[in-house]
Amino acid sequence: MTAQNPAPEARPADTSEQMHIRRDKREKLLANGEAPYPVKLPRTHSLAEVRATYPELEPDTATGETVGVAGRVVFIRNTGKLCFATLQEGDGTRLQAMLSLANVGEQRLADWKALVDLGDHVFVRGEVISSRRGELSVMVESWQMASKALRPLPTLHAGLNEETRVRQRYVDLLVREEARQMVYTRSKITKSVRDTLDSHGYVEVETPMLNLVHGGATARPFATHLNAFDQDMTLRIATELYLKRAVVGGIERVYEIGRVFRNEGVDSTHSPEFTTLECYEAYADQFTMAERMKEIILNVADVMGTRQIETPEGTIDLDGEWKWIGVYPGLSEAVGEEVTPDTPLERLLAIGDAHGVKTDPLWTQEKAVIELFGEIVEPTLLNPTFVYDYPPSAQPLARPHREDPRLIEAWDLIIGGMERGTAFSELIDPVVQRERLTEQSRLAAEGDDEAMALDEDFLRALEYGAPPMGGIGLGIDRLVMLFTQAGIRETILFPLLKPEAN
Repeated sequence: MTAQNPAPEARPADTSEQMHIRRDKREKLLANGEAPYPVKLPRTHSLAEVRATYPELEPDTATGETVGVAGRVVFIRNTGKLCFATLQEGDGTRLQAMLSLANVGEQRLADWKALVDLGDHVFVRGEVISSRRGELSVMVESWQMASKALRPLPTLHAGLNEETRVRQRYVDLLVREEARQMVYTRSKITKSVRDTLDSHGYVEVETPMLNLVHGGATARPFATHLNAFDQDMTLRIATELYLKRAVVGGIERVYEIGRVFRNEGVDSTHSPEFTTLECYEAYADQFTMAERMKEIILNVADVMGTRQIETPEGTIDLDGEWKWIGVYPGLSEAVGEEVTPDTPLERLLAIGDAHGVKTDPLWTQEKAVIELFGEIVEPTLLNPTFVYDYPPSAQPLARPHREDPRLIEAWDLIIGGMERGTAFSELIDPVVQRERLTEQSRLAAEGDDEAMALDEDFLRALEYGAPPMGGIGLGIDRLVMLFTQAGIRETILFPLLKPEAN
């Protein structure tokens, strides 16, 4: 490429008139010898630090202190010899900047009016004052561009619909305080969960996301391929089996908060990638883990400032009774007839039809019970309820019930009509576990995409002797949903979405 035929400037496909204008301003900055994206700025204070230093400055007061601050321009008013701008930093803190002809000079005031747009990051240096109206401000002596925005900020109502907010979360964070607050809220909730477990001597670990054998839950995995080993692999659907290996090795209280991946449906409560807490405790059972779960959630409630959560269905009272309901008695009461582990499948399907539940003749008897409870009873459970005494197929990794071999020792915690977490008295008998996983393998061979695979290494670990243990699985996203009453796409910072249409 010669100088006579320079390479064309790379431009995005959707260059609007506004973007053309802003790109021209970028070129003018360069022509003036100014960097539109400088690498370093002589910043002395954050906007929050200036506000904290002068929380109640009297109107029309000068402090004598000179600061260098930077922020994004979210408001601008250019009027004659005095210009006003509102700067905003990441946490939403704002501070006014005032540019007068007397302080910055004719040329720099003209440059400001000609080159600065809403959305730009700018650096200003000047004295901290209070305006005549009492607005804490910086009376600017000098300014420079910190980052030239080539795209205009959207307006809240016209340019930021729900799809745009989720797809372009960075824009959502720029213009909506609620979006920024969700990030901080989720962080507080996750920290509280960690603090509770740490207080009980749990150790946080990390386990593999790439698995040779998927397991720990009944879910369809994502498939991938490891070129280095020429080996097909899956993304983990749970952290359970590796955490149990750690317990076998003597790490008797262990947890992980991490992303898991399930190749399943997407709706207001499900995402293909989501965050879970799993924790395991030696010499504990499902009732010990219920105490842990209750403590985790109540501590989060205290961090959030309330144990009463307002929902469209009513007030959730976390200070009230946390009930226990057996699957079979709970379903029996709801449908008005006794349902037991011996109720025939045909009768269960008829009950489902009578209550408007979409049934499947290929269900097993146990599957039918689980589905009917989930559709008929679960949505009615507003206050915290431990649903327990499930049939064995509900959780292949749970221990058989200590009193009734037709059941397992497992519970789901339902709050606000939705499952928030689960726990087991964990199955540690390697012989029974092999039988359960072999049955799962048979189901997989028959076409069940959600069945677990037979994990020989996990079974080998159990054969070395695992201590009795209890375990918890808690959806972090659903915990945030509970306390914010937001959908899952709002609680996940960058949720997975369909590709944009061309």
